[in-house]
Amino acid sequence: MGYDCVGAGSPGYDRRVRFPVVLFDLDGTVIDSGAIILASMRHAAETVVGGTWSDSELMQAVGGPGLEAQMVALDPARVDELVRVYRAHNEPLHETLECCAGMDAALAELKERGHRLGIVTAKRRSTVELAFARVPIEHLFDTVVGGDETERHKPSPEPLLLALDRLGASPGETAYVGDSPFDMQAAKAAGVAAIGVSWGRIHTADKLTHADVIVDTAEELLDVV
Repeated sequence: MGYDCVGAGSPGYDRRVRFPVVLFDLDGTVIDSGAIILASMRHAAETVVGGTWSDSELMQAVGGPGLEAQMVALDPARVDELVRVYRAHNEPLHETLECCAGMDAALAELKERGHRLGIVTAKRRSTVELAFARVPIEHLFDTVVGGDETERHKPSPEPLLLALDRLGASPGETAYVGDSPFDMQAAKAAGVAAIGVSWGRIHTADKLTHADVIVDTAEELLDVV
């Protein structure tokens, strides 16, 4: 997918705008939540299943098909208990959240340029609200799609397509920014530009094989959207 400007010549057009609509994953992309996710995954695995778990075992499915599906990888027979223990540990930790470096300023800059912004996340809407209560950026987004709002989840394009429908936007004018391979696969399936970020601390950048481009800082992100 190319990076030609969209809408050049239209009234009020800002020449810096390549994608009028920019959708974002939340965890590891906008908010620096990798550490609390890992801590809660480890707590749930060790409490419910026992044993010793590597970081990669715990985080392999994070950011994709939803928490229940993530827990199948730990013990398919104890998914409900794993989810309950995870949430009890994880939700209070949202009080410690901060934005990923530079992302609060980058989002404000994008809004000032005239982009329409959205969140498409695997988090339930109620958990998204916990994050926004700590990191007050909700006002910058024109739509939020939570993981409990669609039947299918990333890497399915369904959550992204719901966001596009709500915004009345087309895939060709849209980019999706995320830190996981599931984000990049969903973007490709939805026909939107796939922009990977390397700062998530959930997945390593080498896993973002479907990305059109990978950026290392929020400042670099501003240059490609």
